[in-house]
Amino acid sequence: MISDGVMDAVIRGVVTGRHKPLHRRKVVTTFVLGTRELYDWVDGNPAIEAHPCDHTNDLVVASSVPRLVAINSAISVDLTGQVNSDSMGTAIWSGVGGQLDFLRAAARSAGGVPIIALPSTAKGGTISRIVPTLRPGAGVVTTRADVHWVVTEYGAVNLYGRPLHERAELLASIADPRFRDELMTSFRARFSR
Repeated sequence: MISDGVMDAVIRGVVTGRHKPLHRRKVVTTFVLGTRELYDWVDGNPAIEAHPCDHTNDLVVASSVPRLVAINSAISVDLTGQVNSDSMGTAIWSGVGGQLDFLRAAARSAGGVPIIALPSTAKGGTISRIVPTLRPGAGVVTTRADVHWVVTEYGAVNLYGRPLHERAELLASIADPRFRDELMTSFRARFSR
């Protein structure tokens, strides 16, 4: 997806495509979503190429990009690292998109970095988005086995290969401080023997 943020990054020279072995110096997308300014910029732009998602999201194609950084968002992340990106409980909010495809591709890419980035809270800071467990009916878009980096405004933690208790501690450390004790109390109650 090309958004206004991608357009800005290309214009500033942050995104160049110069290191890609395939589609070198091109910005490749399956769709564009944003402002009129974005659509005008994309229209006829020789630096933009559109391809179907069975190409752009293909693990072999995407992971061939060295140092691929995949940044995906989430509605919530539970203390084991499961990522919900598509639903609020049973209510569908969004599609799963290519999140898992690109996280796996970045993990496989030489020097790649798979990232889940989200604000620590919702609803004006009243709800933590780092949660003890996902809400009933919430979809697990990315399994905890596929999660590497999780980032909030309170920091970044690498969960990959970590046992559940370490994952919980790390995720609580990047939750809003008002929710950290409650998160760890919930985790201990769930996993105490």
